[in-house]
Amino acid sequence: MGLMTFLRNRAGYILVGAIGFAIVAFLVGDAIQAGKPFWAASQKVVGSIDGQDINIDEFSGKVEQSLAQYKQQYGGAGNSQMQAMAVDNVWQGEIANVLLGKEYNRLGLTVSSDELNDLIQGSNPSPLIVQYFGNPQTGEVDRAQVIRTFKDGYKDPRVAPQLKSLEVEIEKQALQQKYAKLVNNSVYVTTLEANDEYINRNKLANFKYVTLPYSSIQDASVKPTESDYSDYYNANKKRFENPTETRTFEYVSFSVNPTAADSAAVKAQVEKLAADFRTSANDSLFAANNSDVKVPYTYITKGKLDPAVDSVVFNLPAGSFYGPKFSGNSYKLVKVINTRFSPDSVKASHILIDPSKLGGVDKAKKLADSLKGLIEKGASFATLAQQYSVDGSKDKGGELGTFTRGQMVAEFENAAFDGSVGDLKVVQSQFGVHLIKIEKQIGSSKVAKLAYIEKNLSSSNKTKDAAYKKASSFLNEAKSGNFSELAQKKGYTVGVADKITPTQGFAPGLDNPRQLIRDAYSADKGDILDEVYSMDNGFVVARVTDIKPEGTLPLEAVKKDIEPMVRTAVKAKMLKEKLDNALKGAASIDQVAQKVGQVAAPVTNMVFANPIIPGLAQENKLVGSVFGSQPGKLSKAVDGESGVFAFVIDGFTNPAPLANTYKQKEAMMQVSGQRSLGSAFQALKDKSKIKDNRVKFY
Repeated sequence: MGLMTFLRNRAGYILVGAIGFAIVAFLVGDAIQAGKPFWAASQKVVGSIDGQDINIDEFSGKVEQSLAQYKQQYGGAGNSQMQAMAVDNVWQGEIANVLLGKEYNRLGLTVSSDELNDLIQGSNPSPLIVQYFGNPQTGEVDRAQVIRTFKDGYKDPRVAPQLKSLEVEIEKQALQQKYAKLVNNSVYVTTLEANDEYINRNKLANFKYVTLPYSSIQDASVKPTESDYSDYYNANKKRFENPTETRTFEYVSFSVNPTAADSAAVKAQVEKLAADFRTSANDSLFAANNSDVKVPYTYITKGKLDPAVDSVVFNLPAGSFYGPKFSGNSYKLVKVINTRFSPDSVKASHILIDPSKLGGVDKAKKLADSLKGLIEKGASFATLAQQYSVDGSKDKGGELGTFTRGQMVAEFENAAFDGSVGDLKVVQSQFGVHLIKIEKQIGSSKVAKLAYIEKNLSSSNKTKDAAYKKASSFLNEAKSGNFSELAQKKGYTVGVADKITPTQGFAPGLDNPRQLIRDAYSADKGDILDEVYSMDNGFVVARVTDIKPEGTLPLEAVKKDIEPMVRTAVKAKMLKEKLDNALKGAASIDQVAQKVGQVAAPVTNMVFANPIIPGLAQENKLVGSVFGSQPGKLSKAVDGESGVFAFVIDGFTNPAPLANTYKQKEAMMQVSGQRSLGSAFQALKDKSKIKDNRVKFY
């Protein structure tokens, strides 16, 4: 597989790394968020970052690369959520690329050619070089291999661009590290701060408290006034910052789940298929042509199939037929071609020969046969692998380590698991011609070669047409009436997708909502969307019910959302008044408790840094008040998270003096340094003008 294969196997890392080089969790964190969508003047502009336009052609290419990496990582053909993740990954990378790039230039941060060369082939290589070229077990990098790869690779026009991408990524990572150190070096912790932190984590408080829980007042008895709403809103305005515009829509879904008639039709089709399958001359071809789920025509171990089938099939002898069996949402038909016992895993080595370099497969096989003959006469397999193999394993004498079924291509797997220890086998795969040496076979389990057909229970066109007709009829009626009332009248369930962002790839209850979300961002509040949307399991009609713009939301926009909090604030006023009256003239916390019909509860060994009251919840305001009060003195009423409190402190236990101030400072600076990196990036973002038009394209 050679140099191209080596790079191809790692290309996903290089490409995705190049897209989002600066998106490191400790640096960016949650700081990167999408901006407000707009309709760009140019149809080619997917967005603008601090005056720099992002071209959709280049952007979409990076999205495809990122999506391919997600598919490789998570498996499957991809879906709307995966697509949205890829788009967001690339967009965040563009933001980081532009903003940090400008910051590097402003600060004069550079990576010299000598530095770059040392990061690639020096004694202290870049983490990326270690990742791509290091030994997985030891982490050691073969410098000779790195030098050879770059020297030979730049001569190959197919490989050179990938090496250049890797170099660019190494340079950007080095710049990022320099910037991180610069920001970290600006962080300082004073001796006073170190001592305060130590005391906050080690000083103990013992106290007794009385609480009047908010739950003691029924919600129905509390009627917040406009003034109550206004007071809460003004006191908590920062909470109502909306980082990006959102839309809320309600929808009705018309299911296309199979009907009883559909189920009967599919069952009849499967029964006919089973009869034909029993007598088919070519089992593997018949299964491949008729199954909705492809199962490799090779030996598999128990546990790979649906449990309802797996438990039966592996107890059947060769030649048996099983099915139709309905489980999950599909019918299964299985022919047991053969069963036997096979190794659980195999250790093997190989020499991979590239037919394109020898003039064809025949010549490659001839070379493999010649090498096989030499090894059988005593030649060293490892030496020949180093000389003839084009695979990266040649540097280890062709060793591939130990692998289980399913890790290698079928041709290679069959040869390795079907042979015996010591066998030399020549096989051809999509990668070329392999000369395989079976070093060791471990364990033994029953395996079965199966011809397998799975037919999904699906809806007929008649069922789909009927659902679409109902959806279309509802859409037409809803345009001239009330959406929710009409749905209720017809007995339809109305779903709600709340606060959906422009590039979101999912919505509650909807399996493929991207086009619906895009259209919602082209509509106004109250609009019924013109289209009947096709989802995986139905058709959907939707109406935009709310639009929340970017920025500080007005009181009216959040009034419904904050109603529970405002009601709690009103309860707090009522209960504080009651508790303050009980505190008047009281000589002890027990007298206060008696007046309000409660019991004073003790708390021991409370620390400021962990403000959780046993049996209640996290009560920051209460614990903060405790550590700011004097022992023996009854407090005023304090409104907390779960209720209103009064307390008296029995006493404090101070810790021993801080023994190592330097170590405490160092630990605090490390935490502050990590936070400061995210804060620095957020500051860059806040100062920049970011226009996000992705919703127009995705």
